Amino acid sequence: MIWVVSAYCRESKEIVRLSVGPRTYNTLNRVLISLQLSESKEIYTDQLKHCRFLIEKNIHSTKPRMTNHLEGMHLNLRTHLKRLHRRSIGFSQSVVMLTSILKIYLWR
Repeated sequence: MIWVVSAYCRESKEIVRLSVGPRTYNTLNRVLISLQLSESKEIYTDQLKHCRFLIEKNIHSTKPRMTNHLEGMHLNLRTHLKRLHRRSIGFSQSVVMLTSILKIYLWR
């Protein structure tokens, strides 16, 4: 199973970091390290157990309404990109190709 993890800036309304890979701590940690290096003041996530262990408690929040924009963007991805549908003919089997298509789609 492939996991798409992204970080969204609420001020600029853009994806600032994207990671695609297996559903492990390493895939999530690639995005979180870049957020911590940029000295983010707050990080909002869903209530995924991985996040509790990887993000400092003083900057981590799981408020349900704060992830709406990012979830909407992920809905648009699933709607527009055939490569994300497992049972379609355009499904990406290569992580490299999927990452490339996502970068083209998000940063055009």
